[in-house]
Amino acid sequence: MTLVAGIDSSTQSCKIVIRDLESGALVRSGRAAHPEGTEVDPAHWWSALRSAIADAGGLADVAAVSVGGQQHGMVVLDADGRVIRPALLWNDTRSAPAALALIDELGAAELAARTGSVPVASFTLTKLRWLRDAEPQHAARVAAVALPHDWLTWRLRGFGPTGESELGPVLEELTTDRSDASGTSYWNPATGEYDLDLLERALSPFGNSGEWVAPVLPRVVAPGDAAGRVTNTPEFPNGIVVGAGAGDNAAAAFGLGADVGDVVVSLGTSGTVFAVTDAPVVDTSGTVAGFADATGNYLPLVATLNAARILDATAGLLGVDHAELGRLALEAEPGSGGLVLQPYFEGERTPNLPDATATLFGMTLASTTRENLARASVEGMLAALADGLAALEGLGVTAQRILLIGGAAQNPAVQQIAAEVFGVRVDVPEPGEYVAAGAARQAAWALTGTAPAWSTPIARSLPVATRPEIAAQYAARR
Repeated sequence: MTLVAGIDSSTQSCKIVIRDLESGALVRSGRAAHPEGTEVDPAHWWSALRSAIADAGGLADVAAVSVGGQQHGMVVLDADGRVIRPALLWNDTRSAPAALALIDELGAAELAARTGSVPVASFTLTKLRWLRDAEPQHAARVAAVALPHDWLTWRLRGFGPTGESELGPVLEELTTDRSDASGTSYWNPATGEYDLDLLERALSPFGNSGEWVAPVLPRVVAPGDAAGRVTNTPEFPNGIVVGAGAGDNAAAAFGLGADVGDVVVSLGTSGTVFAVTDAPVVDTSGTVAGFADATGNYLPLVATLNAARILDATAGLLGVDHAELGRLALEAEPGSGGLVLQPYFEGERTPNLPDATATLFGMTLASTTRENLARASVEGMLAALADGLAALEGLGVTAQRILLIGGAAQNPAVQQIAAEVFGVRVDVPEPGEYVAAGAARQAAWALTGTAPAWSTPIARSLPVATRPEIAAQYAARR
């Protein structure tokens, strides 16, 4: 039996799945926690990755591995390969003013044409502008810029800071893939090229004067190709093929086997709705990010900062667990008796309101019940993503079915209300680590030259059950 491994280095934890190359069957798995916060020393990711691998029984019998990771984060390295400051994660919104400044300087239409997206605080370009302005002493030391999965792939292959790795800080050996590069706002998914002018505009203290030397950027590895092999890493066997890696959403789409016509709605810490398309999508409004996927296609995506944590907050307020929250929600009528939760608990990315707070509308003596509040929390979470689906459809994306994934997707109330909110057939795959599964599938591709055709079991399929009153209530509050 040939085994391949996929790693998901997410915001909250590092997970690894080890699968049979031929069937895709799960052989074993492991995990380790990440620290909380919107900025993290990448050393914690490396430690968690090694712990998760150990928890999964090691890599001694594994032929190939690949790393999926949270998109956008800023990892800046000096000439010795050392991390200059803690990495800023995708959900760190301090660079929102920098995003607005870049849009003012260049215009949303030009930025979307050059990079596929209008930058927001999540994107790496805006974080580099923030670094230049807020921490110029750190910006002056930047010799390379990487994303979380780029850095972990580099370390896994045996590279790293002076004195901490056998191969040393060979910055030119940093690699990425087209899915993660497309979330930087300085790479063009249509041309496959970095836009160094944008990078200079963001990071250079001199403006675009020609005096600035660009930092090393990771080489973009083509779909199905290998980044390299594990070499001189004492904990892991030499020679293991290392795949290109992918951003988390692209890895999830690949792990699910999503194809053109499929729309994935992921309900985790954040919420995402994204589609697989065979042509790039450009949205000058900034609602839809024109990302690339892990296979050579494209992955237009809408993201919200608030998703499952909306349910966490409401369950805590009501003093119930998630199962009881769902039971209460299904006891209320669609529309929650007029109760509307606008769930911007931690600001919001879509719409771009980084300083927003949550608001509960429609409170009357009749509407303010435990059941209605439970249902309003689910409707509010899903209605924001239904807006994202509408934005995708407005750009020509055709949704034939929704694939509903993430921890919150396992709640029967969320599944039922999703069918009512989205107006499209909803398939709920069996619970699984689909980011890690996509990375494992990518590792198999890098090993054999062919992407394996693993199947995705569907646990529940819900027919269209549109309830227009839900959409109408939320439309009235925008």
